[in-house]
Amino acid sequence: MAGRGRVAAVSISLTDAERQELEGLASRRKTAQGLARRARIVLEASRGLQNKQIVARLGFDANTVSKWRRRFAERRCEGLYDEPRSGAPRTIGDDEIARTIQRTLEETPAGATHWSLRSMARATGYAPSTIHRIWKAFSLQPHRSETFKLSTDPLFVEKMRDIVGLYMAPPDRALVLCIDEKSQIQALDRSQPLLPMRPGQPERRTHDYKRHGTTSLFAALDIATGKVIGKCYPRHRAREFLSFLRQIDAAIPHGLDVHLVMDNYATHKTPAIRAWLARRPHWQVHLTPTGASWINQVERFFADLTSRQIRRGVHRSTADLEAAIESYIAATNADPKPFRWAKSADDILASIQRFCLRTLDTAHQQINIISESGQ
Repeated sequence: MAGRGRVAAVSISLTDAERQELEGLASRRKTAQGLARRARIVLEASRGLQNKQIVARLGFDANTVSKWRRRFAERRCEGLYDEPRSGAPRTIGDDEIARTIQRTLEETPAGATHWSLRSMARATGYAPSTIHRIWKAFSLQPHRSETFKLSTDPLFVEKMRDIVGLYMAPPDRALVLCIDEKSQIQALDRSQPLLPMRPGQPERRTHDYKRHGTTSLFAALDIATGKVIGKCYPRHRAREFLSFLRQIDAAIPHGLDVHLVMDNYATHKTPAIRAWLARRPHWQVHLTPTGASWINQVERFFADLTSRQIRRGVHRSTADLEAAIESYIAATNADPKPFRWAKSADDILASIQRFCLRTLDTAHQQINIISESGQ
């Protein structure tokens, strides 16, 4: 017993496994703050510090330090976790929840393509908040829909392995350029003045606009450096593409092999283009699979250009639009950052296989549901 009737702080000794678990709880970003705080208290106590010293060191309340030090001594690591709290018992059983989930996945409401909270609540007789909790617990989001497209190119695997191989292991003394055009970019001006952002309110613009013509951007992305060669043309025919190839040829260093990654667009395969490439045997063309534009890295540059410059820009002429695009390309080349291709060809093929198997499984389930309903 200490003086004035106070009990001495209990001594804490940790096993290697306990120390490892506590250090993980204290350092992991996803750990709840309260749990991380308790783990730090116990770790400090295991170093022989008294409660007052822990309070001074961590800045926690004295009662908090004493409570969790004592709780750990009694129950070890399990004692640091919150105990289940009492509450009202569930009024919906597991069978009712299962039927709600099945209905969400296999049926649609009358006159609509998907369920909403209120339509499902009317169909089941539960409150919308109950439906929301069920959907949240099982990660169901009927209001959301995404798109997909699978390439039907018979040489998809060979083309994909060829291009991904270039990205993952570029050849020595060679330049890998991803090339494509972003056609029909509209020069748009809003019908009324833009209202700038202010505290508590985002920037606002009218939904309607005035058109002032279009332009087409041809771009070639150097995957090693992230630099872009780009030029705008009024149209995107084969003659513009050939002119752009000549611009690339004049801009790149001599003595290097050039690997062009591009799609199967008709303007890329005219006799004039083929003849021009044939006179340059050090230029090699790698065609992307049909319907798989995602494999061309220049598409990522186009996406950034759209979101950062074109979509919210105000352009009162094609000259204004082209000047804005050229300014963005210049800023990109002043501080280039190459995109990092992370997935190997095997990883991509495995992901596509998993998707196809899920698609087939879903199709079989729908066929079985239709068959059962017709009996």
